[in-house]
Amino acid sequence: MSEKILVSACLLGYPVRYDGKSTPLKNLAWLQQLQQQNRIVIICPEQEGGLPTPRDPAERQQDKVITITGQDVTQEFDIGAQKALDLCQQHDIKIALLKANSPSCGNQKIYNGQFNNTLIVGQGMTAELLSKHSIKVYSELEIEQLMQAIKINRT
Repeated sequence: MSEKILVSACLLGYPVRYDGKSTPLKNLAWLQQLQQQNRIVIICPEQEGGLPTPRDPAERQQDKVITITGQDVTQEFDIGAQKALDLCQQHDIKIALLKANSPSCGNQKIYNGQFNNTLIVGQGMTAELLSKHSIKVYSELEIEQLMQAIKINRT
């Protein structure tokens, strides 16, 4: 059996983002191939943490996640991150494809916590937890690197 990967639900077209929308990848053929091989484990950490869809936009502020209305949703983000890690450990997953810039899933950049549309270097709560447990996190901006890591040729 080939290695499984964890994938953000919004990247597969599920309307789970804070705004009730999705951000599906443009070329899903290779992911659909992996899905047919039962190699995809799908998650939305924010929903898994108990947050509704739609929900208020949230951004990381150091170790906390705060919504635009000032609500502290750190606990929900922590729960979602832990559930993502649990899935990875249950399925022996070493690679994740998560949504760029998200306060949960961003692997290189996240919004600065001021709700002014400014990106800074940093990781979302889930990406950070997975990385600490030696799970390599890619975003949709790094599809080529991900495909090389899982040895898939784009079709």
